[in-house]
Amino acid sequence: MSQQERWDVVLQVLDGPLMAMGEQVYRGPTVRIGANPGPGGVILQGYRGLDARQCTITAYTGGTAAVSPVGTNQVRLAPHANVNWKDIDPITGPEYLSEGCALHIGPVNRGATLRFVECRRLGMWEAGDIRSDVADGVVAGTSKLGQQMAGGRGYGTGVGVGAVPVAYDARKVGKVRASMVPPWLIGCLTLILTSTAVTLMVIPTAAFFLYRPVEALGPIEDQYEFFKSVDISKPPSMDLLRGLEQPMYAFVMEPNLAAAGGNQKGLDNPENWDQRFYRYVTKSVEMHVRQKGLFRQLDNKRVEYAQVTMELRRAKLPEVFAAIPYQESRYNSNMTSWACAKGYWQFMPEVAHRVDTLSDLEFRVRGCRLKGRNETTWNPEGLAPPNTNESPYIEDKQCLIVSCSVDDRTDLRKSTSAAMWTLSKAWNDPDLRASGSAVQATILSHNAGLDDQPYRGGKKRMSNIHPALQKYVTKNGLARGPHFYGDNILCKDHLGNERCGSLLQPETQHYAYNIVAQHFLAVCYYAKEYGEEAAFEPWRQWVIDDSYCEQFKIPSKAEVKSWGAPKSE
Repeated sequence: MSQQERWDVVLQVLDGPLMAMGEQVYRGPTVRIGANPGPGGVILQGYRGLDARQCTITAYTGGTAAVSPVGTNQVRLAPHANVNWKDIDPITGPEYLSEGCALHIGPVNRGATLRFVECRRLGMWEAGDIRSDVADGVVAGTSKLGQQMAGGRGYGTGVGVGAVPVAYDARKVGKVRASMVPPWLIGCLTLILTSTAVTLMVIPTAAFFLYRPVEALGPIEDQYEFFKSVDISKPPSMDLLRGLEQPMYAFVMEPNLAAAGGNQKGLDNPENWDQRFYRYVTKSVEMHVRQKGLFRQLDNKRVEYAQVTMELRRAKLPEVFAAIPYQESRYNSNMTSWACAKGYWQFMPEVAHRVDTLSDLEFRVRGCRLKGRNETTWNPEGLAPPNTNESPYIEDKQCLIVSCSVDDRTDLRKSTSAAMWTLSKAWNDPDLRASGSAVQATILSHNAGLDDQPYRGGKKRMSNIHPALQKYVTKNGLARGPHFYGDNILCKDHLGNERCGSLLQPETQHYAYNIVAQHFLAVCYYAKEYGEEAAFEPWRQWVIDDSYCEQFKIPSKAEVKSWGAPKSE
């Protein structure tokens, strides 16, 4: 199991029957609040106007917390409790909490008022077995009811589908009636403002260094087009982690739900997502959006990306698969790997031969000349790639194929049709569809293969995705595998041959999340700059106000062209 920092939430009920309890510690990272929120939730008994589950508070690594209303339930937020709650609008989506702020849960004149004290770090927790030392034991001064209330399981955000997280608007929580403000507060504020003014007049240079604007998320580096692996030891931005819930649901989780046919209830709630996978996606977006090379290459390969996207729609496959050729070849037709995978989609010779043999498609690799060999030509005969040490065309991790008289892998139309065939095999596999992670598993299958057993004389290749998924669910006693991918990202990078305890090869572990991240950014760029084109017109919804692309500084095509030609590795 992977480990993360463990944070709990400290709250204080300010009115009603639970007011005398004082500050209470609730087990994080997700705390459910309501009249009957379920096992481990914060039970607000004796308060009128509350739904069974009114809202959730989520604590993130680093001590950040956010509150989210459940459905249309009312939650109001203010910097302190000395406000007239009638003057404050209910929040409509997730909002960040500052220490000491007040929350009114439920309708005005009913419900309960709470104070958010802090997030409290409590060591480490293991994903899948979240525990809190404080909440598991007896908190000093806590009543029996308080002990019963302390709890909560899960990790995520609890944000409803389509919510766009933004920091709460201070203008909505500033209507404090003078009659309700204690005199000491006015005096303190006056003193603080006076001291601040004097300080700024005396030491303006120091004041400048005390405040620096938050750096916009946009292209500022000119080093890479893409990354093969990222490091989450330094967590991604919490703002970005919440800000990408929208595309994560639209491009990954909604297709997963559709594939599972309703058998994976709860995957519409971010707190039930594969959190390790999601963090890798977020970190990858954070790194890729800084690279000028990404946007130069996207602009340069717009026609190819559009063609693949349209083919995916016709094949009724998830659009996120359009980023597979970007990760594989950056949409370059002649890209060849050391293992002799070639073309836009980087097909191995035997996989191309399989498509040509078993499908109605013409997808040939014939008449290949091998470096240093006397044979005139070589043709693939098997339907699955051999082990590297048995391959006739690989030597010392070098591809020996110099050229082929026919190689359809370099043809975008033919290779994309072949990819639709192979991806459909994985996407329609009953076990992958039922897993709750069909999108991730299908992407992984393009790198590691779905199941070569029928083409290898009955011999299993355990690095293939289908047998790896089966072993995962069996080993863990699961019926499904929605967290299959994240639980198997265990190596720190894509290099080496050691699996680090994973069922997947290191390269496969760091494969799918980059593809998802690149597609999120491709959607933003193409929708913003080429949204009138047929392939990209449906994505224009993502560049309007309150959509996820708004959090990025997406460059214009004129700006991209001013940077010059794309750089190759």
